[in-house]
Amino acid sequence: MNLGQTLVLGLIAGGTIFLGLPVGRIRNPTPRLRALLNAAAIGVLLFLVWDVFSAAWEPIDAALVDYHTGDGGLAPAFGYGLLFVGGLAVGLVGLAWYEIWMRGRARARAELGGGSLGPGAMSIRELEGATGRHRSAGAELAMLIAVGIGLHNFAEGLAIGQASAAGDISLALLLVIGFALHNATEGFGIVAPLTGEPNSEGVAVRPSWGFLAVLGAIGGGPTFLGAAIGHSFTSDAVSVVFLTLAAGSIIYVVTQLLAVAAKAKRPDLLAYGLLIGLVAGFATDAIITAAGV
Repeated sequence: MNLGQTLVLGLIAGGTIFLGLPVGRIRNPTPRLRALLNAAAIGVLLFLVWDVFSAAWEPIDAALVDYHTGDGGLAPAFGYGLLFVGGLAVGLVGLAWYEIWMRGRARARAELGGGSLGPGAMSIRELEGATGRHRSAGAELAMLIAVGIGLHNFAEGLAIGQASAAGDISLALLLVIGFALHNATEGFGIVAPLTGEPNSEGVAVRPSWGFLAVLGAIGGGPTFLGAAIGHSFTSDAVSVVFLTLAAGSIIYVVTQLLAVAAKAKRPDLLAYGLLIGLVAGFATDAIITAAGV
């Protein structure tokens, strides 16, 4: 399979993330629906954490098995282990520092903008909605989720590219089908914090189609990029790094979503949503396994 065909597969697998994004534009959802959507997003992300860690641990586990059977030393296991811990640390702590930095920029812009506006100038509320303080509640969280999922999808793209380069067309197609199903649920997970988010005046607003497109590009675009790179070379080390970066960032995002869930004070809806999200994640994974991948 040539590079062009591989890129088409990567585009299809990553593009389905856009299917779940319109959920973020639901007009005036009830507090119960918002709580349920938030909890379901947590369930999807928890599945992804398990999925990512399982894939990232495989090279380490294989190296340890080789050491046990006398077919290799401990150096590969230590090497992959360092990459595992390093990627996890950067993904987890890096997003925390990124959020702190974004909040600092928002405060600086708000202070610089003041309260008065000149003709044709962007209002402080518009600035907050686009890049500033109010975005931290929903849009910034959605952006963080998109970044974490994007790192995860880059590793998926690598798998598609590697299968294609090896000439295993059936495996590449099955990976595309499975990852496409995964990405459709991931799109929903990205926009769940945006659904019915109130603005600074307490009025529910809907994210623009442009912002949803940006989120989709961040979350799904790396699948396309990973497929292109994976077609050129294979590397367990690169996969471990990006998978653990994704794991760390997703774990950080889950803590943020749990804080949102705690404010709703609806443990029943949290349980229902978690169940829905987890079942959705494992169901798509089961489809891949049943297909023989």
